[in-house]
Order: sequence, then C-alpha cells, then structure tokens
Amino acid sequence: MIRYALVCDAEHAFEAWFASSGAYDDQSARSLIECPVCGSAEVRKQIMAPAVRSSRSAKEPGPEDLARIAAKVRAHIAETHEFVGDRFADEARAMFYGDVDHRPVWGEVNPDTAKELMEEGVPATPLPAPFAPPRPPPPDKIN
Repeated sequence: MIRYALVCDAEHAFEAWFASSGAYDDQSARSLIECPVCGSAEVRKQIMAPAVRSSRSAKEPGPEDLARIAAKVRAHIAETHEFVGDRFADEARAMFYGDVDHRPVWGEVNPDTAKELMEEGVPATPLPAPFAPPRPPPPDKIN
C-alpha cells in the first residue's frame, strides 16, 4: 500500500491509499480519482517526503530503556527543583496567585489536597514514584 497526498484543480488537498504506484497511475488515467470536496477528477500528486523508519525507531523501548529514562528524570528534578515537602500545596498556590515568584518545586500532598489544587486550576502534576527523586534529609539531620 502507498499513500499519496493529492490536490485537485481547485487546490483542495486530500490523501488517498493505493495498492501500488501503478494502481494510482491506472485510476488517474481513467479519471477514477475524485476530490472529496468538489468531486473534480482533475487530480495530481503533491510532493511528499517519504516515511522512513530507521532501525532505531523500529525498536520498542524495553524495561532497561524505561529505567534509564526514569533515572534521568529523577536526576533532573533533583538538580533543578526545590523540595518543599508537605508545604507543596501552599507554595504552588502562592506562585499561582502571584504572592511569590515562580520557581520549580516538588513536594507531597494527600489525594484530597491534590484534587483541591486541580479544582482551583493550580498547575500541579502528580509525580509517579519511578520519577520522584529520593526525599532529601531534613535540615536538622544534616551533619
């Protein structure tokens, strides 16, 4: 099967599938291809880039790939976001309402508080466990 981008003489663009390029040529010569917008049989192919699959894109990600991606996400969050712990809801609201400057933070909330944030429109996204960095030690526990 081959997909062509087509255009009629009225410049309506559309796509169609054919068994082969020869099948397109045959149907076109017999005026069997019509524009779905205006019904014109004056149809020509448009220039298209081929859809080429690389060997890399053909491989489905495996568990080791997903673990590597999760580790990169954890490291990125740990390096670029401030852990605010159970103050997350207060910090997120303060940034949302303009009381404090925006900054990247992560922390913890219970399900009810998460729902309240969502209902208020406060932009916050749950962080699945595989992507969450380890909690930093409390300041009073640091030597």
